[in-house]
Amino acid sequence: MKISTKGRYGLTIMMELAGRFGEGPTSLKSIAEKNQLSEHYLEQLIAPLRNAGLVKSIRGAYGGYILSREPEQITAGEVIRVLEGPISVVDFTDEDVAAKRHLWMQIRDAIAGVIDSTTLQDLITYREQGQEDNYMFYI
Repeated sequence: MKISTKGRYGLTIMMELAGRFGEGPTSLKSIAEKNQLSEHYLEQLIAPLRNAGLVKSIRGAYGGYILSREPEQITAGEVIRVLEGPISVVDFTDEDVAAKRHLWMQIRDAIAGVIDSTTLQDLITYREQGQEDNYMFYI
């Protein structure tokens, strides 16, 4: 399975909103500028996220978008499925060899397990393993 720019940029939008959760609405323009993405493209992605109930729009001069739930309650899987559709490695319904069909189902389930157990909070607080805080001490 390959995640398209829809899924990747959609996660970017959601991570930005998660990072600013509780601070009020965030404009797509600010997200686009910060991440060097097309604002027009982000506008196309936000509609399905809003229709799925993952974000809310706030109108007005200081309007924008906010998450509809806390970042701990929204998974990467929800976002990806809204923008990409069902998780599938191959169309295994046509597979006539049971062993291969089982393999494809295991791969699909493993991917679903990872994205469904990863929340937006996990993504915005992620640090590379082994990466320590860099402190500068002056003597």
